[in-house]
Amino acid sequence: MMMKKKTINLAIQVLPTSSKKHPYAIVVEAIAVIKEAGIPYIVCPFETVIEAPYDEAMDIAKKVQEACYEAGADKLMCYIKIQSSVEDNITIQDKMEKYE
Repeated sequence: MMMKKKTINLAIQVLPTSSKKHPYAIVVEAIAVIKEAGIPYIVCPFETVIEAPYDEAMDIAKKVQEACYEAGADKLMCYIKIQSSVEDNITIQDKMEKYE
């Protein structure tokens, strides 16, 4: 599939619950996974947006969820939004530059 080679934006929001840890402490671990991936990303109050080829972005989304459980989540809601294009790469910078 041609889209898989293009850069996409994937917004991921994780809502962990835990009987032992505050949810924010778990989310910090999820964001660390994204940071370690070495890709462009932006943390927002409700979600984090990443920029990567489709397969890599989906792999990171899986690792984010795993990190939440490893950090102590008992349950997890994970919401994902994807912006993609057959013809163009989708970048965070293209969408944000007018606001900087």
